[in-house]
Amino acid sequence: MITKRSFLAAALATAAVLSSAPAVLADALEDIKSAGILRVAVPQDFPPFGSVGTDMKPQGYDIDMARLIAAKMNVDLALVPVTSANRIPFLQTGKVDLVISSMGKNPERDAVIDFSEPYAPFYNGVFGPEDVAIADAADLDGKIVGVTRGSIEDLELTKIAPDGATLKRYEDNNGTISAFLSGQVDAIATGNVVAAAIIAQNPPKKPAMKFLIKNSPCYIGMNENEPALMAAVNEIIADAKADGDLDAISQEWLGMGLPEGL
Repeated sequence: MITKRSFLAAALATAAVLSSAPAVLADALEDIKSAGILRVAVPQDFPPFGSVGTDMKPQGYDIDMARLIAAKMNVDLALVPVTSANRIPFLQTGKVDLVISSMGKNPERDAVIDFSEPYAPFYNGVFGPEDVAIADAADLDGKIVGVTRGSIEDLELTKIAPDGATLKRYEDNNGTISAFLSGQVDAIATGNVVAAAIIAQNPPKKPAMKFLIKNSPCYIGMNENEPALMAAVNEIIADAKADGDLDAISQEWLGMGLPEGL
């Protein structure tokens, strides 16, 4: 006969056994290899890191980096276009395995995802017309500055902009660039490669560097607590630096080799 006391004792004993059993942890790298496909979040409107070419196919530094990693892992590649604002949510909700989207590292992001070793050079600054006098953040007082919402320059400029500055946020880089070229803003906060891309188009109004916001190399983002995936990605990056593959990608899309110390 099972008494109430004996049933409770058995239940407690079972709970103790279950709590002491080793947890079965998900392994993202193993999942990728089992599925035979690597899902990567990439930019769609941020040349030269990611854009759509005249053949309607994705192209850019981040696209080539994603292809390199998939090839080294011997799996197929699925490219998932993202914006600055949704790339981390896509990772956290399992829509992608990695984020290769010209992403810089900061404490806020580092608190919710993990980062690889850097794979691409990048810096952020404030750019404006040659005849606009801006030497530092204080000179933004009374000026309108365009910036892409959720980008690293948005986060960093928000910290240092004076109260009299107006930060006008756009949903993507095309919006920020258009605002600058049409005169809707006095200056823009963006990456060096964006400014270089504008200059390459030879528009009437060209952005000139005013001051540096932050030197922010690009990192690959992944979910936390995935040591096998982290080790595999970092090994691929290190090998690509050593054998010249990454330097070739940089030459192709940035017009320069990798800087020392990256």
